[in-house]
Amino acid sequence: MKIIGLTGGIASGKSTVTKYLRQQGYTVVDCDKIAWELAEPDCSIWQVYFARYGSKVINPDRSLNRQAVADIVFRDKKELDAINSLVHPLIKDEMMSQVKAAVDEGEKVIFLDVPLLFEASYDKLVDEKWLVYVSRDTQLRRLMSRNDFNHDEAVRRIDSQMSLEEKKKLSDVIINNNADRKRLRRQLDEKLEHLRIEGE
Repeated sequence: MKIIGLTGGIASGKSTVTKYLRQQGYTVVDCDKIAWELAEPDCSIWQVYFARYGSKVINPDRSLNRQAVADIVFRDKKELDAINSLVHPLIKDEMMSQVKAAVDEGEKVIFLDVPLLFEASYDKLVDEKWLVYVSRDTQLRRLMSRNDFNHDEAVRRIDSQMSLEEKKKLSDVIINNNADRKRLRRQLDEKLEHLRIEGE
């Protein structure tokens, strides 16, 4: 059994990679999806935000006002670090529960889709680290286009994460996504074929 940590940066194309992996039949445990579900009203992450910020981050229907949270944490590095230290253990527990379930079902390769693989020390949980990589210029251009951010907002979001250049130094496998999807799929097919040969 092999656990592979898949990471990238905002607008690097990681979601495109995870979608393709699922299409090929692989189990992908999605850290962001877990975080989203745990932030539903009265769930564990929702409670963390409410305890720290009060009603200013809660909508009238009691759902989490994610934009209000983003406005706080992406403008204050210390606050982002503090929130991460509270939230990540909750996500990690659920993630490992899902990994155990996949192992119990006989899965041989499990991908952990974790944006903060290195920052939150999830890399210690995996056997191999894969990075979806793009240049900073490509990342900036795609983020501005995708989210309709101005330049300063896009830069702030990118700089709130560890740079892809730093992640590149820590990764075992680099998936270059600067080109088109055809080239991306070709790289993934090569990596997956190597995994299949390893598992035989």
